[in-house]
Amino acid sequence: MALLQPEERNARGLATEAEVTARPARPPTTLLEESWRDFVFAEVWTRPGLPRRPRFLVAIASAVTCGLEDRQIDDFVRGALTNETLTLAELREAALHLAVYAGWGNGGMLDRAISRVAEELGLTPADVPAICPQPWDPDVRSQRGHDEFAQVMTFPPGPPATPYLEGINNFVFGEMWCRRGLDEPSRRWITLVGVCESGAEIPIRSHIHAAMASGNCQPAEMLEFCLQYGTHAGWPKASRIQGVVLEMMDKVAKGLPWHG
Repeated sequence: MALLQPEERNARGLATEAEVTARPARPPTTLLEESWRDFVFAEVWTRPGLPRRPRFLVAIASAVTCGLEDRQIDDFVRGALTNETLTLAELREAALHLAVYAGWGNGGMLDRAISRVAEELGLTPADVPAICPQPWDPDVRSQRGHDEFAQVMTFPPGPPATPYLEGINNFVFGEMWCRRGLDEPSRRWITLVGVCESGAEIPIRSHIHAAMASGNCQPAEMLEFCLQYGTHAGWPKASRIQGVVLEMMDKVAKGLPWHG
């Protein structure tokens, strides 16, 4: 591959920034801002290994969980909506999903960003179904959560023997993952950001394995995810995730479970 001339790199970065954020690109005034233009936008966002939809989902979730400014979160939300990569209804679902895996405070931060951008763009409020529009039989709800867990995680769950495990079974999988307003692969990318930011070993390993074992995320896409995530979370965090991805790629290829 030919070396990219600095002028070409600068131009590509500004053009990609304008496309991704759906606003005129801001010429950088500091060395840090130059890195956004010349690396994050000119190089990372233009890589073909990860489609724009997952790139937006990873960027949006990472922008929230990694402490970017409101205007930067708004930029990615605006870009996703203007480019018709995600709908307003899908972004509302994304905020709920992020709340589950990164905390309701982070989910609320994204939800407010979506509201700001929707008002800015003059969008009609999204029509999304209620969490639970009618009473459920507790046994039906529990079984639904059990079945959804097995599908999403690619292995059956144990009995929900504690309040925490009941919450996972009944709400996380029995209600939230069952919502069809956001497709399963999209939920994967948000989940991956949440578990990676948590630093919790079991969720990191099990969800990275499940993302590939389910077929929702391809190994090459997972490697690109590490780079995209690293631009927000930093290289040390991304380095750890890269190691787990490589390990789980091998396990999935050999038909092995995530543990052991």
